[in-house]
Amino acid sequence: MTSLAVLMGTRPEVIKLAPVVATARRRGADVKIIASGQHVEMLDQMLFDFDLEPDYRLAVMKHGQSLSSLTARLVEGLGGLFDRSKPDIVAVQGDTTTALCGALAAFYSGIAVAHVEAGLRTSDLRSPFPEEANRRLVAPLADYHFCPTLRAAKNLVAESVRSERIHVVGNTVIDALSWACRQASSRHTIDLPSAPKRILVTLHRREIQGAKLTGIALALRRLASRGDTAILFPVHRSKAVRNQILPVLADVTGVKLCEPLGYFNLVQALLWCDLVLTDSGGLQEEAPSLGKPVLVVRDTTERPEAVESGVARLVGTDPAQVVRETQRLLDDGEAYAAMARVANPFGDGHSSERIVDVLGLGDDLADAA
Repeated sequence: MTSLAVLMGTRPEVIKLAPVVATARRRGADVKIIASGQHVEMLDQMLFDFDLEPDYRLAVMKHGQSLSSLTARLVEGLGGLFDRSKPDIVAVQGDTTTALCGALAAFYSGIAVAHVEAGLRTSDLRSPFPEEANRRLVAPLADYHFCPTLRAAKNLVAESVRSERIHVVGNTVIDALSWACRQASSRHTIDLPSAPKRILVTLHRREIQGAKLTGIALALRRLASRGDTAILFPVHRSKAVRNQILPVLADVTGVKLCEPLGYFNLVQALLWCDLVLTDSGGLQEEAPSLGKPVLVVRDTTERPEAVESGVARLVGTDPAQVVRETQRLLDDGEAYAAMARVANPFGDGHSSERIVDVLGLGDDLADAA
């Protein structure tokens, strides 16, 4: 039987790989979960929500270490683990340092690499940093490229990836969201503020940290001063983020700062809000399924399909522009309605089944039982 090692290091990796694990195990496949140790606390929170327990854990994080140091420790640790456990396939997701190192270590060990959410590109190697470089570097190492959209597949074809290795399957985050929506009300609860207008905010990317992030925090403070708007802001645990956000927004009326949310609470927050202000990739995919407009606080996006379909808009990082675009959606009913339509180009909730089919994992009869 083909064995699969699934590598998870960050919360988005858990969210997007959990459906693959569940589908493969339901079909009787031999699946092992590896926690890379990149984001320990936030990873464990997601693992708990999805009822997953790692079979292997690495301890690679050191205080203040550089990307170079993290990369070296991950490649060494994963390489040793792969040589001992000898899986047939290693599945990595997206564009994290964990994904890059997992693909490289598997390649060195002669193990097939399956890249989930392959082919996303911004065409700017440093935006987002280092994610754009990571996903480009994974591509030549992968044997299976599971693309969320046809555009992503075309990106890989343009980079001379062999077409028989490319599979358009949709994005597994929609599988996870569909499941979580059915579970959220009974699994967890969150105290959500009450106001006529409601905004969910997430910000964390390296390229906006510093003066840009402070400016965006000031923009949020201005939006809260309207008096009719509640802002829920789960603050990333990164000190670089907290040192910019907390001095500006702590104790501001209309702004509720909280710890990062578990997945079920995040889904509840998405259902609660009127719109999403974010630099996250995942929320650009999830929010449109629930009819929530997304304002992307970045200059580029590797998910242009959402922008082209009209459910997301790039607003950049200029504070005045952030305020202007947000106010427009809060005050212009027609503009809001044009974006608040359920239209998701990223999947139909069956992506993990397609992935497991392509990989030939388990026994289809087990799934039908």
